[in-house]
Amino acid sequence: MKKIIFLLFIVCTTTLTSCKNDKKDTNTTTENKTEATIKYVVKPEATSVKWTAYKTTEKKAVGGEFTTLSFDNKTGATPQEALNNLEFSIPIKSLFTKDETRDAKIKASFFGVMLNTDLINGKITYANNKYSASITMNGVTNDLPLEVSITDERRVKMTGVMNLKDWNALDALAALNKVCFDLHKGPDGVSKTWEDVAIEVSTYLRKN
Repeated sequence: MKKIIFLLFIVCTTTLTSCKNDKKDTNTTTENKTEATIKYVVKPEATSVKWTAYKTTEKKAVGGEFTTLSFDNKTGATPQEALNNLEFSIPIKSLFTKDETRDAKIKASFFGVMLNTDLINGKITYANNKYSASITMNGVTNDLPLEVSITDERRVKMTGVMNLKDWNALDALAALNKVCFDLHKGPDGVSKTWEDVAIEVSTYLRKN
């Protein structure tokens, strides 16, 4: 009788241990599945697009920004995947420099003489550990190399330097310099508007 009771005890103990292990494995699988489904997506409302242009032979900086930027709804398993092939558009009318007169001149005499004057369109790409933005402006599509940093808090900073000649925009630049001729003169009396424009995009990747 004692042998039968001992055998029953062994069977029950083994069964309970097996069930406990099965339950633990199930929970582990669920946790792994949850982690695998986390996606990153760019947060448009936390994105800013700033630019810096230059005037006078001393290369005095003139800063501004675009207050509106639209992204397509794209996610990725990593921050890099979320940014890769991310398409965007920037309305020209959202240009802002804290000077209404200057804003009007840039919109009318620079962007206004270009082709397709409503939007700047583009797509960010990530390949071989390098980022670039394929930008369409003035009817021309060209690549802009980007320096990108991503913090542990998923904050992203992208910087690059656009040379306007690569988008056939030197005529537009000359038109802007004409209406700003005196304002773009330095101490040497020379009026100059530079071809290069520094771009800085700051954004935030949220987890879905």
